[in-house]
Amino acid sequence: MLQTLMVKLDPSPEQHKMLCETMKRFNEACNRIAETVFAMHSANKVEIHKTVYYPVREHFGLSSQLTIRAISMGCEAYKRDKSIKPEFHLDGAIVYDQRILSWKGLEKVSLITLQGRQAIPIRFGEYQKARLDRIRGQADLILVNGIFYLCVVVEVDEETPYDPKGTLGVDLGIKYLAVDSDGEVHSGEQINQTRERLDSLKARLQSKGTKSAKRHLKKLSGRTARFSRDVNHCISKHIVTKAKDTLRSISLEDLQGIRSRVTVMKAQRRRLHTWNFGLLRTFVEYKAKVAGVPLVFVDPRNTSRTCPSCGHVSKANRPTRDEFRCESCGFAGPADHIAAMNIAFRAEVNQPIVAGKHLTSVTSSGL
Repeated sequence: MLQTLMVKLDPSPEQHKMLCETMKRFNEACNRIAETVFAMHSANKVEIHKTVYYPVREHFGLSSQLTIRAISMGCEAYKRDKSIKPEFHLDGAIVYDQRILSWKGLEKVSLITLQGRQAIPIRFGEYQKARLDRIRGQADLILVNGIFYLCVVVEVDEETPYDPKGTLGVDLGIKYLAVDSDGEVHSGEQINQTRERLDSLKARLQSKGTKSAKRHLKKLSGRTARFSRDVNHCISKHIVTKAKDTLRSISLEDLQGIRSRVTVMKAQRRRLHTWNFGLLRTFVEYKAKVAGVPLVFVDPRNTSRTCPSCGHVSKANRPTRDEFRCESCGFAGPADHIAAMNIAFRAEVNQPIVAGKHLTSVTSSGL
């Protein structure tokens, strides 16, 4: 399995300036190449190379391989949407391959710049250190808030999926980010409170409009997203570890397209459209794959309205958001826990005949 690893660079002020200038020139070259590609209506790299290679090298002062990478980026961008001319930000990523990037042990990386090769110190933690020997292919140099990072692709070993002895169902929600079929709750209140607090602060700073307020806004940029990612990482890791320790598979709802299918009150629209269930699903999916935990996706319809005891389905079974009470047999409990139980049951009922299949998508079956 391939994953992206962020490696922080620690350049000197002179090296930082060199990298900034190289990044600017590289993206200016990409924009010049994009004009040619769009005018020729062709993404054929060989033909574009013949047309732009020498003029780009001479005008922008790029090395041979950086010029080739710029041509490749211009052509690939045009392929994605041939109706518009691609545009590159001047602080956009530079693609480095093995010809213009080399690792000097665990201390430095050698990168080509407009002024030649530079050996730049790198900083990383134990997580990155344990994976640097698995680097595969090219790397992207990016600039984030004035700090340079290398986004490198590493190969991660996957464990062989085991034959599960049961299923851990997980209900995804907004108030509670995840509730499993054992009744364990992972609340989303902390994320919602943090988002509301930061949004309120941003609104006040924007209304001020002073230089100090703008500096403060810049510091707040991305804080909510980083906090949300950290919480989702912790939840997904706990779910996968719990399933593996009990030799169970994981069952999740297939919520793709749910925002277009559901209707909520105006006051709740913002929460719905900032609900990052996709991020949690992605984290669970790749962590389960690495750990060898089987993962199943089920149809979410009526999971919170179905009685796990008698199978009766009714909207009246859920009189409130948090309460479930079957109008047929009287079975009652927390609504999200009931939904997780139904998700686990659906996955077990619809298990494929072939054992050991890692990822399955199933639909409801008579629940």
